[in-house]
Amino acid sequence: MGWSAQVAGWFERHRFVVDATGTLAFGLFVLSTTTPVLAPWAIDVAGTVWSVLTVAPLAWRRTRPVASAVAVYAVALAHLLAGYPLLFPSDLAVLAALWAVTVYGPTWAHVTAIASTVVGSFLIGPVVAVQQQSTSALNELAAVSMFSAVIGLAVWALAVVRRQRRVTLDALRDRAERLEIERDQQTRIATAAERARIAREMHDIVAHSLSIVVAQADGGRYAASQDPAAAVRSLDVISETGRAALSDMRRLLGVLREDEPRQEGGPAEGGTGPTAGGPDRPSTTGGGARPGRVPSSGAAPLTPQPDDADLAALVAQARDAGTRVSLVRVGRARRLPPGAGLTLHRVVQEALSNVRKHAGPDPRVTVVQRWESANVVLEIADDGRGASAGSGDAGYGLVGMRERAAMFGGTLTAGPRPGGGWRVRFTMPVPATAPPEPLDNETQEPA
Repeated sequence: MGWSAQVAGWFERHRFVVDATGTLAFGLFVLSTTTPVLAPWAIDVAGTVWSVLTVAPLAWRRTRPVASAVAVYAVALAHLLAGYPLLFPSDLAVLAALWAVTVYGPTWAHVTAIASTVVGSFLIGPVVAVQQQSTSALNELAAVSMFSAVIGLAVWALAVVRRQRRVTLDALRDRAERLEIERDQQTRIATAAERARIAREMHDIVAHSLSIVVAQADGGRYAASQDPAAAVRSLDVISETGRAALSDMRRLLGVLREDEPRQEGGPAEGGTGPTAGGPDRPSTTGGGARPGRVPSSGAAPLTPQPDDADLAALVAQARDAGTRVSLVRVGRARRLPPGAGLTLHRVVQEALSNVRKHAGPDPRVTVVQRWESANVVLEIADDGRGASAGSGDAGYGLVGMRERAAMFGGTLTAGPRPGGGWRVRFTMPVPATAPPEPLDNETQEPA
């Protein structure tokens, strides 16, 4: 901001000080030059007093424009009726008050002020004629009245233009302030939405993976003495699930660290680190093994972030964890909008996690994916004791699924189903104009 803008800003912030100083200077000038127009060489103390009273209210012309204008006009009318029709230069205060109330006052005030100015200008001749009891004053002061009215109208017109500019600048300033507030609000809303999204992803990853790990660890512990091979399979599932969860967690946290410089050999480049399994083990971040190292034959491949509704792999993972799951697909698949496939994946993932936590021992689960004319519908139903366990609306997972559904204009309902068990139904609109992908109706039963 330049020096002129700074000076203008200071003058705007200290209106009364500036106006009072200007009024004082103008008042000193008035005291030394005031003369009645009808007696230019006379020394008139009363006229000087009237002049000072006319000028004094101008100190408040911007801070209190209506009160200042009323005071100036009242004194001007009073000295006109008292026999002092024109006092130079103090009568210029009328024009100053008219300017100030037009620019800074309300609409009704400046309309009243210009009307009073015109009426007062044409009252000079009649009032003087009555005071002097002579009609010759009407002709003598007609030009003065006309000149005063024209000057008043010119000042008022210029003030109206200045008022419009000030109103426009105030509106632009107010709009800029509101835009700044809205920008800050949008930033806070976006931050809260991103935190909620990360929280949902964290919940889906951690809850789903830990439920599999706990189930496999319990099963492996009981099977270790009777069936060592089953215990080994449980450990393989735990290893694969843990590595996949670790990969998803690193990918998710990488969003928060995308502005940080990446170190050579760090997790983002496929190197090893404290969480990669030690110096002699392959990287688990999806970047492959370190140069010069041979991956272990037992290393499980990492699950990439699903871009489409690849439910078969998710059902197979749950089946490997010991859950009896069937996958049924009905209809012709269509290409999903960006992010919709991940939403379907997370909904099924959360529903299967809830089955493992609440459905009781050995439930049977059916996952149905139905492609309709304008929607894709997911139904995950089990025959366990989820309803009696009170798993309906208490968990954060269902809240997250409903939020995901709302993001794509879909709906999600969850509750007990007839005959026992629990059912989750997710419906999401899919554009009918999307190119269809052939998909025969198929059913995958548990092994």
